Amino acid sequence: MQPIIETTLLIIGGGPGGYVAAIRAGQLGIPTVLVEGQALGGTCLNVGCIPSKALIHVAEQFHQATRLSGDSPLGIRVTAPQLDIGRSVQWKDGIVDRLTSGVAALLKKQGVQVIHGWAKILDGKHVEVDGQRIQCEHLLLATGSSSVELPMLPLGGPVISSTEALAPERLPEHLVVVGGGYIGLELGIAYRKLGARVSVVEARERILPSYDAELTAPVTESLKALGIALHLGYSVEGYEDGSLRARSKADERLRLEADQVLVAVGRRPRTHGFGLEGLALTMNGAAIAIDERCQTSMRNVWAIGDVAGEPMLAHRAMAQGEMVAELIAGKVRRFEPAAIAAVCFTDPEVVVAGKTPEQAQALGLDCIVAQFPFAANGRAMSLEAKRGFVRVVARRDNHLIVGWQAVGAAVSELSTAFAQSLEMGARLEDVAGTIHAHPTLGEAVQEAALRALGHALHI
Repeated sequence: MQPIIETTLLIIGGGPGGYVAAIRAGQLGIPTVLVEGQALGGTCLNVGCIPSKALIHVAEQFHQATRLSGDSPLGIRVTAPQLDIGRSVQWKDGIVDRLTSGVAALLKKQGVQVIHGWAKILDGKHVEVDGQRIQCEHLLLATGSSSVELPMLPLGGPVISSTEALAPERLPEHLVVVGGGYIGLELGIAYRKLGARVSVVEARERILPSYDAELTAPVTESLKALGIALHLGYSVEGYEDGSLRARSKADERLRLEADQVLVAVGRRPRTHGFGLEGLALTMNGAAIAIDERCQTSMRNVWAIGDVAGEPMLAHRAMAQGEMVAELIAGKVRRFEPAAIAAVCFTDPEVVVAGKTPEQAQALGLDCIVAQFPFAANGRAMSLEAKRGFVRVVARRDNHLIVGWQAVGAAVSELSTAFAQSLEMGARLEDVAGTIHAHPTLGEAVQEAALRALGHALHI
């Protein structure tokens, strides 16, 4: 029998939360072991955030080249472009490989012991990995999440998840996306821009149902302009003989011929398959319940990221992982962010940080809500990106900013400014009085604040 490995911190899961916790723990001199059953980087680096954005970039470049092969108002004309999807996937995989290799190097640099294998929890202090027993003082659960599967649409063959969609061997003639959330729409738009016919089936009455209708309206317009068919208010019943069947609440039947079906109806915390039930932790629905320090109901057992529930965002997991490492090192920390920005990399992009107008109203806050359209922004015009707007939500009594939202081209890059203003407790006057570089999309942020104060300059 192999000797027991003893460590201060044992982390199960090498995704963004787990590896960041390990790196920070290593920096603080905490003996750390990280266990990962697949590739370092987790879903985000391998089959999520990074590869999806790479594929979106390929799709956008091909789409623009195709557009320029026609009658472009820019005066540019090219011959009809051709797509080598195999080479595109190879380029995407190269980015993933470089990033995961970088994570491995950073862990090694900080003295973190990485064990590749599947962990099985024995108790709150002992874990076994392929016969190797590990004893720890602190156990950190960073097991992430997995795609939700539908019983009437079992994965296999033409029915795929986002993982398979990110590594196509060929493009389908007609892709049906089941789910109108951000994952389904991001991939659906990418496939459409790559040349496939795309339809979206969503059980709710509109796309991106977790965001307000005003914010998602430009995305709906874009989908229609791209030729993506939307079937809203339909619940899927099954797929057989090359056809997807769905039914509306009014009992209207829908049948769509499709050679590939992408199931993208959300993700659930990964809490099964590694002995977690033996700890009898307090749960919050399907997720592990945690407090403001990411502590579970068992002393010295922590949970971060998707396994601890919404919002399932990599940057939230990273921040939690860093904090837990510092807590174990004896520092005083709490996880109480004013804002965790959420971004949809659709066309156009959507960003939400802090409270929306509806959320502020529900809390009884009397707020000023103002927005500035990109149609009045010079940089947006020069980028042919006039759709969308920036919106600010601020308290009427003291002008404290409580929320930002934006929809438009490249607004993901504004998310940092949004989150920073919320974390620093900025008021409308702070943003309005800050000189924003011209010409930039960021000027719309300043103009939204100015408009809330009653004196926007360019509208």
